[in-house]
Amino acid sequence: MSTADLSAHTGPIFVTLAYVGVYYAFMVNVLRVKIRLYAAYKARGEKFDRYFDHDREMLAADRIQLNTLEHMGPFLVLLWLNAVFVGPYWATVAGAVYVGSRAIYPLLMGGSLGRGITSRVYVATFLGYAVLTYLAGALVFALVTG
Repeated sequence: MSTADLSAHTGPIFVTLAYVGVYYAFMVNVLRVKIRLYAAYKARGEKFDRYFDHDREMLAADRIQLNTLEHMGPFLVLLWLNAVFVGPYWATVAGAVYVGSRAIYPLLMGGSLGRGITSRVYVATFLGYAVLTYLAGALVFALVTG
């Protein structure tokens, strides 16, 4: 890829890096929660088992990180197919909205996860699905009209 090709895709490159940054921030959050809970359990004289204790804070941290991971593949594939075959501008705009929806997901969910999920989290979820639908639809439209 030449420098000219690279500069045409600056937006999708930044969106990709931002998404990876959000993903790793969520991984760091999982580690932070795990370390803090381990210390709290130890101080109470209890054994912390992140997989079988079903601690609500650990469940929330895991869900945030794993939800981001499970959507990473479809998002990045659709983002880059759009950037290359439809155009980098709208891929960048849609990608930025998607990364924003992922970034606010933990704020909308809250710090702990109980039996039910707060309905606020659906704002980020539906926004993310809308962006993925747009990206897929734009590709199909480009194929049909192409």
